[in-house]
Amino acid sequence: MQPNDPITLKNRHTGAIETEKVYGEAWLRRIYGNPLGQLALHAVVKRAFFSKLYGAAMDRPSSVSRILPFIKTYGLDVNEFADDISTYRSFNDFFYRKLKSSARPVDARADIATLPADGRHLGFQDASNVKGIFAKGQQFDIPTLVGDRTLGERYARGTVVCSRLCPVDYHRFHFPVGGVPQEPVAIDGALFSVNPIALRRHASYLWQNKRQRVSIDAGPFGLVTIIAIGATNVGTIIETYKPGVAMNKGDEKGYFRFGGSFLATLFEPGRIQLENDLIAAGESGQELYAKVGSPLGRLTA
Repeated sequence: MQPNDPITLKNRHTGAIETEKVYGEAWLRRIYGNPLGQLALHAVVKRAFFSKLYGAAMDRPSSVSRILPFIKTYGLDVNEFADDISTYRSFNDFFYRKLKSSARPVDARADIATLPADGRHLGFQDASNVKGIFAKGQQFDIPTLVGDRTLGERYARGTVVCSRLCPVDYHRFHFPVGGVPQEPVAIDGALFSVNPIALRRHASYLWQNKRQRVSIDAGPFGLVTIIAIGATNVGTIIETYKPGVAMNKGDEKGYFRFGGSFLATLFEPGRIQLENDLIAAGESGQELYAKVGSPLGRLTA
């Protein structure tokens, strides 16, 4: 797989192979694909002020004019929205919209963990045996990703699911298992893009970016850790849960403000067996599109 190849994915719900329509594709290819773009990337684009300026523009009342064209261009289903389009006060308000609960049913089986977000997913049963993430030869640096070497070593041979959210996706994320979540831990960093156009060149952007870690005491599933990773134009990760209060599988955990973004969900070794299509996605490098609440894996006996 080459950096400039089209981004294709398999849709779990339809079985179809699709080509991703990338928001801002021409701009991403200029920034990440040529030397002059790299200069702009490191001087301006990866820095927090750039994303704050763009985010502020998406908070202005005038940005509502972007909503209907965006819905039309990307074919969003307005019948899933919890609120009428007319109630959104800005593009950002629309971007982190809520959906009707019926739009994202949660697999209720007690031994099933579910995907934490809508998006494009890769599954790795054993993080120490990964042959490549987004490109051959690129390996996880789990301790750096987690931002705590001792905690990271706990997951060194564990199971990892990567969930990439595009700007067109529902941008609230949910608990994949029930349990008691700890306080969030913020880890400062840059704001590189997490689109494959960038990640095929450097998967390390995932552990260089600004991110937030939350661990969940999840009973038989063990200690499950979710890393929410910001990206260009996503300077803000909002947690909406209450630390120390038991949460059910599928309850809302938080949301990202404008832009593409990324979640990494980590399980300790031997706790879970991933769904076969997630494993196939990790082995092939072709992401699996699936919605929040659908199966991630099954508790091992």
